[in-house]
Amino acid sequence: MNDQLPEIGSVEIDTIEGLRIRFARSGPKEGVPVLLTSPWPESLYAFRDLQSAVGREHPMLALDLPGFGHSQSRSDVLSPEAMADFVIHAAAHFGITRMHAVGPDIGTPTLLFAAAKQPGLFESLVVGGGATNVDLAAGQLKELIASPVGALSDIDGGALGADFVKQSALREIPVPVLEDYRLASAGRRFEDAVNFVRAYRRDLPRLGQMLAGIETPVLIIVGRNDPIVPPENGKFIAQLLPRNHYVELDGGHLIWEDASEAYADEITRWLDGGYRSVSFRG
Repeated sequence: MNDQLPEIGSVEIDTIEGLRIRFARSGPKEGVPVLLTSPWPESLYAFRDLQSAVGREHPMLALDLPGFGHSQSRSDVLSPEAMADFVIHAAAHFGITRMHAVGPDIGTPTLLFAAAKQPGLFESLVVGGGATNVDLAAGQLKELIASPVGALSDIDGGALGADFVKQSALREIPVPVLEDYRLASAGRRFEDAVNFVRAYRRDLPRLGQMLAGIETPVLIIVGRNDPIVPPENGKFIAQLLPRNHYVELDGGHLIWEDASEAYADEITRWLDGGYRSVSFRG
């Protein structure tokens, strides 16, 4: 059995906005870069298949957002709107003035906020699998949103995160990758990360009011059988975003794991020019 993490490019740590952030670079040096923000409770290794498909043609920068994956946390960035500000600062840190951005799960509200705040930064977005309306969240996510601060402080966060991935993914996760996911939530990291979704009650209603003004082309990819972020979340933003393409794939919440080939195909077509054909709704 391979006991090594898969190749996803050059994995490094740098300090951005005072936080130690893990990232990985791959692909050619020329072209519009593609930023990928890792889902929770996984890490940038969630993009191990996407990197091989997309990274051949596009410069790629996979990022563990603050408090997620293996990046350092800080309370003042653990909300969708504050994380959007971090993404904008991170782009400047890497010298990026225009980019595509792929943000499943927690990246969904983050990137939508960022595009509303600084539309000129984004060529296009790929989102999905992230709550966009508190009333449309379900299952464990709904419980986490409503949980009081500190509710999970005495629980092994690493086991929680790894068990969720093992139980949710429809394919076997390589042992080294699963261990990377476990460490991403170890100690208090899972409890601290929950503060991001606790902030949904404040941030998501505000985001909903901003969606109609986001003119960036947006690809929305959701899992047809997602038990915690049902497709209604994707449909909600599809109804409001002026330029979007909505896709449902067979799978659950971890659709980038469950349908990795189809997920990569949709994103590849989008980045290779599909986003240009998405017109404004009349």
